[in-house]
Amino acid sequence: MKFKRVLLKLSGEVLAGPQGFGLDFRAIDRMCRQIAQVASDGIQIGLVVGGGNFFRGRQAVDEGVERSQADYMGMLGTVINALALQDVLERKNDIPTRVLTAIEMRQVAEPYIRRRALRHIEKGRVVIFAAGTGSPYFSTDTTAALRAAEIGAECLVKATKVDGIYDKDPFKYSDAVKFEKLSYMDALQCRIEVMDAAAFSLCMENGIPIAVLNVLEEGSLRAFLIEGKNIGTIVSK
Repeated sequence: MKFKRVLLKLSGEVLAGPQGFGLDFRAIDRMCRQIAQVASDGIQIGLVVGGGNFFRGRQAVDEGVERSQADYMGMLGTVINALALQDVLERKNDIPTRVLTAIEMRQVAEPYIRRRALRHIEKGRVVIFAAGTGSPYFSTDTTAALRAAEIGAECLVKATKVDGIYDKDPFKYSDAVKFEKLSYMDALQCRIEVMDAAAFSLCMENGIPIAVLNVLEEGSLRAFLIEGKNIGTIVSK
């Protein structure tokens, strides 16, 4: 194994399937199978999921919604995604899972407490961190970097629909060039949009490498985490 403990960041769009909105349980099944594969092989997993498949705070702000209110609305969308992932991981893949929320809602999940999260992870449970940081003005990318540092993750895996970081949008430009490796400073100076600047800075400060992978490709998580294949793009020192 390349890493013993990782933080996996999933965008909400990965769970939405082709329609790009809501939940597509076929897409969730595929994602959970990949998570189950690496969890069964002994990788300790913390997971942060976005909520863009339900609500995008930036779009709401453009429509006149107050920023803090929009961010809180987005946080609630992440909880729906977390509960869906938990259900499929446990019911279909027999992987023990806990959802911890930064906004307290005891009827559906445990409140986020760092030591409790670590205990769950040490027992081999997949821990899903929902509701962002619990505060507005912080993205789920920043949440992922923060939780990765808090749980002592050895790598932050950003799961996307693209097989790495390119110098420009590969869906728009056929001559886009893929980077195999980037430094934190290069990512910040080039304003790489795969994660926000605060997330890159947190990972740089704590020495946590970032791996950007295409999770729509079956087996990509296992290929990187277990088999040690050089796929995707690595952002490190």
